[in-house]
Amino acid sequence: MSRPPLLTAQGLHVTFPGRRGAPPARAVDGVDLDIGPGEIVALVGESGCGKTTLARSLLGLVRPTSGTVAFDGSPLAYSSGALKSYRKRAQLVLQDPSGSLNPRHTVYEAVAEGLRIHGYAGDERAAVAEALGRAGLRPPERFFLRYPHELSGGQRQRVVIAGALVLEPELIVADEPVASLDASVRGEILALLLRLRDELGLSALVVTHDLGLAWNIADRVAVMYLGRIVETGPVESVLTVPRHPYTQALLSVLPESPEPPVVLTGEPPDPSRVPAGCRFHARCQKLASGEAGEVADSCRTKPLPVLAGGEGGQGVACHWAAREAGVG
Repeated sequence: MSRPPLLTAQGLHVTFPGRRGAPPARAVDGVDLDIGPGEIVALVGESGCGKTTLARSLLGLVRPTSGTVAFDGSPLAYSSGALKSYRKRAQLVLQDPSGSLNPRHTVYEAVAEGLRIHGYAGDERAAVAEALGRAGLRPPERFFLRYPHELSGGQRQRVVIAGALVLEPELIVADEPVASLDASVRGEILALLLRLRDELGLSALVVTHDLGLAWNIADRVAVMYLGRIVETGPVESVLTVPRHPYTQALLSVLPESPEPPVVLTGEPPDPSRVPAGCRFHARCQKLASGEAGEVADSCRTKPLPVLAGGEGGQGVACHWAAREAGVG
């Protein structure tokens, strides 16, 4: 019998007011997502699709307009005390380690900050050393008195990860954790996240625009477009047999793709102007080529939830894919 999810979002909406009379922006628009114990889920999509807003709402940093977030079976509460307690168990790792670290603080102070905020009563020095060692900075004492400018980009990211680990969380949300790093260092940080999952049983949500990164690290992948999850499932299924045209387009531009690159037509997504029907239809290569056939009108007028029906538990929100699979 499988264990229940560690984190669950149901019907999550985050809407921001429009400026100067503009329509409100539906940044997250009805998302269901779960993350299991010890599972790494990659949240993938273009810039502006709502990935970061979704991630922050899962951590309680952005309060949802509607819908629920539950952690370990309990709904997330938004009082300051409840959020403080929650953030011991769920930690954020940001994209740019230089921006995450105070240049006036030593490595020791950066990692110890969380312990001090939460009133840690144990051996602070030992806890900081253990976190740095787990993050791959060894011997940890050699880094205690260093400042961020004295470290490489990869070392700074390891310090940020150590700052998250020192509170012994059960979940890490990593927003583009290797985007600012050289290619040679990215693999080391990804390997570190995998090792932490295996050794500590950590769960992780990795937010990225890079499907290649998802392939290397994730157990499951959720593809997001204009505020909604449009395809989800085990990484092997979604990335080897993608069913949504948007996922196919994202994969086609990877250097190792056997398919010719798909050039998406139409305007980039705008969360204040969500179209009727499938929200991808204005840029969809299946619709533009006529391949959508008799479901073209449905694509333009009828929205779809994520539907099951693919191999390996895949789900997809697409009229064309549903027709191809004989579901929906």
